[in-house]
Amino acid sequence: MTHENETKIDAVTALTDQYRADLKQYQDRESLHLMVENQLQGTKQIIIEMSSTIKKLQTDNNTLLKENDRLSEEIQLLEMKIKK
Repeated sequence: MTHENETKIDAVTALTDQYRADLKQYQDRESLHLMVENQLQGTKQIIIEMSSTIKKLQTDNNTLLKENDRLSEEIQLLEMKIKK
């Protein structure tokens, strides 16, 4: 094999090695991207569920506050009847 052919083979080998390294780096980045994307989607779903729960709790709290006010008024009326 001539020196020129050995040089060409070395250049091709170097390019192939660099390509493989670049490809591995790209695959690692793509894998990281997919992992982060999945985490993001999961986090979004958790936020949606938490928002829904918070809204329901606020509604329940308002209902209970109204019921508490109604019962307080009823207690006041009963106390007034007892005093008479």
